[in-house]
Amino acid sequence: MTTDASSHDTHWSPRLWGTLVVLCAAMFLDALDVSMVGVALPSIGTDLHLSTSTLQWVVSGYVLGYGGLLLLGGRAADLLGRRQVFLVALGVFAAASLLGGLVDDGALLIGARFLKGVSAAFTAPAGLSIITTTFAEGPARNRALSIYTTCGASGFSLGLVLSGLLTSAGWRWTFLMPVPVALLALALAVRLLPRQARPERGSAGYDVAGAVTGTGALLLLVFTVTEAQGAGWTSLRTLGSLAVVAVLAAAFLVIESRTAHPLVRLGIFRNGGVSRANLTAMTIFGSYAGFQFVVTLYLQRLLGWSALEMAFALLPAGALVALSATRMGAIIDRFGTTRLLPIGVLALAAGYALFLRLDEHSGYLGLVLPSMVLLGVGFALAFPSVNIAATNGVADEEQGLASGLVNTAFQVGSAIVLAVTTAVITGGSGGGQSPQAQLDGYRPALLLVTGVALVGLVVTLVGAALARRRPAEPVAVPDYRYPSAPADTAVEVLSER
Repeated sequence: MTTDASSHDTHWSPRLWGTLVVLCAAMFLDALDVSMVGVALPSIGTDLHLSTSTLQWVVSGYVLGYGGLLLLGGRAADLLGRRQVFLVALGVFAAASLLGGLVDDGALLIGARFLKGVSAAFTAPAGLSIITTTFAEGPARNRALSIYTTCGASGFSLGLVLSGLLTSAGWRWTFLMPVPVALLALALAVRLLPRQARPERGSAGYDVAGAVTGTGALLLLVFTVTEAQGAGWTSLRTLGSLAVVAVLAAAFLVIESRTAHPLVRLGIFRNGGVSRANLTAMTIFGSYAGFQFVVTLYLQRLLGWSALEMAFALLPAGALVALSATRMGAIIDRFGTTRLLPIGVLALAAGYALFLRLDEHSGYLGLVLPSMVLLGVGFALAFPSVNIAATNGVADEEQGLASGLVNTAFQVGSAIVLAVTTAVITGGSGGGQSPQAQLDGYRPALLLVTGVALVGLVVTLVGAALARRRPAEPVAVPDYRYPSAPADTAVEVLSER
């Protein structure tokens, strides 16, 4: 049960803080899982005797489950209840983590990774929509989302360091370590997450055809771009798969435009802010996924750094995001997402562009650190802003859909740009392993990454320009706590039992 706080409330209740902590823990685990497995891949391949092509599926299996089912996860949260979906999915995440740490077969490990991706596809939109329906739109939601998204960035950064430490003791610990954390979060979630009335199934309905065609299109798209590097971008297999994706996507759009209760109400894209936020999300995560791949190869293969050294090299970016957590809500309240998003994306693009100076003897202070500082500033500004922009102005009953859309944009953008980045590296280097050949592959890949970020910058600048032209709307009498917020945007505080 939730109740509106009065306009004079100045603090969140302990129960409300507990709710946010539980949701942040799930986000932290999702991000931690993504970064930890990357450093452990060589050890996994050696221990389980996996080829390079098979080993990449330890990563791709997670992305396939996550990116392909996010829309379904978001809609399930709206129809079945956000709390119920979150609890079940978090339990599955813990079980899949345990399975991944115990198996001795590569296929089972990939299956466990796929299952973890599926569970994250349900926890991510459910958790985000719980926040956006528990904290009213405005300063309270901005503050909660800035903390929530910062936990994700911090988990990713900490995962890089933890993976280096845990892999030295055995790669299985990278899978087993999240298990007790997930179980503790699950136990707290059962007690703390707000209980909401179960949605009326009869009035909502289920769009089975839309779920099949939409999820099928996303799954096949992620699979195709992941496999395109090995099969060839112009191969019959790749082109045929993309053609099937186009057919499924077209069928999905037709179904969604005609069904009474669509999986994705197409009218949500009439909200220009939501549409632009999703496009920006694709460029933010896509460009960073490609950049991190280039940096990992450059530092470890060409410069000969260890996995742990590389992890600490990337840490400043995450540290800046984490340190900014307590202030980002207030900053967003003051300046707004339409101002902060262009600055954040510009900082990301500048960080990527600076790395174009790489050579055979680049140093940390001269090359890596400046880029990491810019990336930290960029993510601190852009990541919470894009999440807020993607869910603002959306009705409560569609918050799961909005959350699923932006998370889908993150994952699909990441998969597509990473696949293209890999192809550019291979084409530029010609398969050579000399330092010069490697640099010939890395530089055009960095140009691609920078270009993707600049596309995102253009999208955010268009949004900022449109916001300046929009006539000011009448503002309700503000409350005393947030002078700029309408009275009906006070935070909802969970009533104590």
